[in-house]
Amino acid sequence: MPAPEKHRAPDTLTLEVVDLIGEVVARYYADYEEAAGEHALTGAQARLLHLLSVEPLPMRRLAVRLKCEPSNVTGIVDRLEARGLVERRPDPADRRVKLAAATDEGRRIARDLRQSLRFAREPLAGLAEEERGALRGLLRRMLEADGPS
Repeated sequence: MPAPEKHRAPDTLTLEVVDLIGEVVARYYADYEEAAGEHALTGAQARLLHLLSVEPLPMRRLAVRLKCEPSNVTGIVDRLEARGLVERRPDPADRRVKLAAATDEGRRIARDLRQSLRFAREPLAGLAEEERGALRGLLRRMLEADGPS
């Protein structure tokens, strides 16, 4: 009887794709760390600021999204708040919950960070729009198959 799908050894092509994804992730994070450093931020601070530039979030949800402990998130938010990049505010849906939200300056820096990511931008610009669309679709399918983060 054949082994279940999940326990089958990956083929050579799959292993190569996994290695390439790993290299892309490593280069992306290195570029992100460099861009963050230009704004006197750590990579974790920059990632949190990016999340908050999209929408205000409660600390617990930030911890889940960043895959770290809530106490770590509190420290990161404290440091960003001291710089005027993040603020805490009551959740309109539940006043007992505090949301962290990017300030106007925080959103500006998050936008600058995203635009300065050379690795994320330059190789993609070399692909045709159709190729970028296909890559986006494949990456979305991979993420959907793995479930929400």
